[in-house]
Amino acid sequence: MKDSIIVYGSKYGASKRYAERLSEITGIGCISHKKARNIGDYGRVIYIGALYAGGFVGLKELVKKLTAGQELIVATVGMADPTDAINSGDIKKALKNIIAEPFYNEKKIFHLRGAIDYKHLKIMHRILLSMMYSKISKMPENELDAVSRVILETYGKKVDYVDFDTLKPIADAIGM
Repeated sequence: MKDSIIVYGSKYGASKRYAERLSEITGIGCISHKKARNIGDYGRVIYIGALYAGGFVGLKELVKKLTAGQELIVATVGMADPTDAINSGDIKKALKNIIAEPFYNEKKIFHLRGAIDYKHLKIMHRILLSMMYSKISKMPENELDAVSRVILETYGKKVDYVDFDTLKPIADAIGM
């Protein structure tokens, strides 16, 4: 059994950037979830994936390929502040619905901040965010959650929160 592989699920590039940088730091190979084959051959799978509308790009398919005895490390990449307890709690709750019990370990779940460039979004994503922005912009400040706040702050802009220093805890969990 091979030691480790980094699998990323990226729509617009932030998750891929994190995966490639973690690969440089650790010497572990990385691959897109679309090309991930023979996942059962690895003792440890590190997933770095984008959050989209409560889902995780490529994670469901990846989890189906895991076999007994494998270790799974998960890093989600989203725009909202990952230090917000409600936000990270919601993400973990969603992950728990996807990742089976033998592979789910909260000590091996990490949250990273991503990037957005509205000019490069697909039309459906722009429409969805436009509808969300319209609704959120009418809400009182005290009712906004971390996701709502980041939509208001970044709407229509190019914003990059990618911070490679936040990969250190993941490298530590890998043992690097």
